[in-house]
Amino acid sequence: MATASVAFKSREDHRKQLELEEARKAGLAPAELDEDGKEINPHIPQYMSSAPWYLNAERPSLKHQRKWKSDPNYTKSWYDRGAKIYQADRYRKGSCENCGAMTHDAKSCMDRPRILGAKWTGKHIAPDEKIEQFELDYDGKRDRWNGYDAASYAHIIERYEARDEARKKYLKDQQLKKLEEKNNKEDEERGDSEDEDFEDVLKVDEAKVDESKQMDFAKVEKRVRTTGGGSTGTVRNLRIREDTAKYLLNLDVNSAHYDPKTRSMREDPLPDMDPNEKFYAGDNQNRVSGQALEFKQLNIHAWEAFDKGHDVHMQAAPSQAELLYKNYKVNKEKLKSQTKEDIMEKYGNAASEEILPRELLLGQSEREVEYDCAGRIVKGQEMSIPRSKYEEDVFINNHTAVWGSWWKDHQWGYKCCKQTIRNSYCTGAAGIEAAEASADLMKANIARKESAEDTHALVEEKRLATWGTEVPDDLVLDQQKLAEALKKEDEKRREERDERKRKYNVKYNDEVTPEEMEAYRMKKVLHDDPMRDFLH
Repeated sequence: MATASVAFKSREDHRKQLELEEARKAGLAPAELDEDGKEINPHIPQYMSSAPWYLNAERPSLKHQRKWKSDPNYTKSWYDRGAKIYQADRYRKGSCENCGAMTHDAKSCMDRPRILGAKWTGKHIAPDEKIEQFELDYDGKRDRWNGYDAASYAHIIERYEARDEARKKYLKDQQLKKLEEKNNKEDEERGDSEDEDFEDVLKVDEAKVDESKQMDFAKVEKRVRTTGGGSTGTVRNLRIREDTAKYLLNLDVNSAHYDPKTRSMREDPLPDMDPNEKFYAGDNQNRVSGQALEFKQLNIHAWEAFDKGHDVHMQAAPSQAELLYKNYKVNKEKLKSQTKEDIMEKYGNAASEEILPRELLLGQSEREVEYDCAGRIVKGQEMSIPRSKYEEDVFINNHTAVWGSWWKDHQWGYKCCKQTIRNSYCTGAAGIEAAEASADLMKANIARKESAEDTHALVEEKRLATWGTEVPDDLVLDQQKLAEALKKEDEKRREERDERKRKYNVKYNDEVTPEEMEAYRMKKVLHDDPMRDFLH
């Protein structure tokens, strides 16, 4: 019976204790006090507030949850950055071989690697760093601003203040410039009110700037991205109240479709209207212009890059995708310009007005340039003379100039003697004088012949008639001269038959009389004459 009563009593105490805890949580009973007289939060679970059995605690306490031994090394201070404690003037054994500091070794040295370290040179010994040994406490480890110096942000504030001052000065200069232009056009009678107008203009512009900064249109608070709950956001109505709604621009039923849910009208509601007077041409007009087109190209580039194996995702890492797209455009422009330069360097640019070098005109170059190890030109500064297909500095047949050094009347020749025959012998200055005299004589003969043609026109007609054309009707022959001409013609033919009587010294006379020509015709043997053999 005693055992049952003890168990019942313990259950009853436990029930009362639970009721008391519930009352304390509900605020109906005062909070319990610990050993130090401090209130214990009633919402702390019992397994945390009740001490273990080996501590022999008589009442609830949170002392067993705290750290028993406090470390005196815990602190909230920060490292003294850049502090130096000692700088030696010579190298010390065991110090860094690179900079000479004693507080670290060469492997942990943060200075620039020297060609010869301080161990071998003994110069420019770096000072020793200040090494601090302490542990941060709970708050010190989690303080993101621990060690921050507010004075380091002063230069950023100064830079932005200087920018604002420069902007204000620029705006005032622009206003002064506009007013000066306006005053030049206006009459001189308004000179008294210039200062007042200037102040009014500045006030109006400042009001406009402030209004543009504060202009926020109408804010509409609504729940976004919700199916039955979710976060609240701000949706701005970007249409001003005075503007005409899109669906009121054209009331025709068959005009552009308007979606009231998204407030979008993709097509142009007024396609026949003058483009200069139209202020709205549909949402598609905005999609293919401005930053919308750039964003579309950025998406396309991200898709193509992902298909080619690059880890690019527009939604997961938009900054990375935009940076890669910018680098791609820069590299593309560099590649295009490099390709253009290579082509122009290889084939030249016909549009440029630069004179082509002699090497390109002759099609070859034998310029030799030598460089030393530093890249400086040692030999080859002077331009070499382009070579031709002929042997250089080789003069034949006593010539002092090469073939092709002289040109006249579409013929090449030698400049030294002005001859146009390749294998001719050089005649020097005498040959030039003889050639010039021959040319003068040729010109004189041509002139004399042209003048003689006019004076001997009648003689030529008679001579042509005598020599082979039809005999004119008014020709009169002397019979005595004709008989003598026939006799001479017979003697001439007999001499031709007998080679022993042929004379060696033959004298020709181009003066032929009509009687001699008639005798020649009479004695001439025709091969088609049937009496040719009978006459012989």
